Amino acid sequence: MKLWVNGGLHDEEAARVSVLDHGLTVGDGVFETVKAERGETFALTLHLERLARSARGLGLPDPDLDEVRRACAAVLAANPMELGRLRITYTGGLSPLGSERGDTGPGLVVAVGATSRRPDTTAVITVPWTRNERGALTGLKTTSYAENVVALARARERGASEALFANTVGQLCEGTGSNVFVVLDGRIHTPPVSSGCLAGITRALAVEWTGAAETDLPLEVLESAEEIFLTSTLRDVQAVHRVDGRELAGAPGPVTAKAMRIFEERAAADRDPKLG
Repeated sequence: MKLWVNGGLHDEEAARVSVLDHGLTVGDGVFETVKAERGETFALTLHLERLARSARGLGLPDPDLDEVRRACAAVLAANPMELGRLRITYTGGLSPLGSERGDTGPGLVVAVGATSRRPDTTAVITVPWTRNERGALTGLKTTSYAENVVALARARERGASEALFANTVGQLCEGTGSNVFVVLDGRIHTPPVSSGCLAGITRALAVEWTGAAETDLPLEVLESAEEIFLTSTLRDVQAVHRVDGRELAGAPGPVTAKAMRIFEERAAADRDPKLG
């Protein structure tokens, strides 16, 4: 395995970042996960635009997106695989052992790992912890991911692949690494970004391609929704067949199945789609 670390490709054994990197010591970094099929990325431009937005939100200098593209291409060429999870990590770089940043500049790491196609349906749970829709990191895809690690571990313990959060006012928000959609009276709804959820790339494409409505929803909607599905880079559109103890018979339902089909067809027709 070869990885891109701060300017060039390195063998896995030699790929190193400093133990004083701010991304390690205080989680001062942002990242993107991009799907790559046989070396071809999906929606890379949208992911890089969000990487830059997240960096600005943390006060990091804008990443050199041309360099990031070169790094992605180099890593994919050096590590051929059928289906890959391409990970771009951009950090505060070498810094003192505290919240203040150093002056050596940011760090960039690009790596890829093999993955497999997700099943058409999955189980999820809800968790008692909340997303803070008014926090400093709200809407940013940062490396401060420990909350998600804890929640996902609980989901795995309960035979589920994802955990869903409410926000601080009890509205449905998002999963640890996914956005959530529900079907009510035959219409698709998803929480708005103002709920505190991440503005997912797959979420945005699914909203545009299916005509889903962005709606404030109580967490309890999961108890009555006709259908539920998740979106994320590696899930695409994935139906939910169980929420906590509630079984959704026949998942994927007809509305979700149509959304899955639309997304697959549109994604196959344009590997670097734009929004709007």
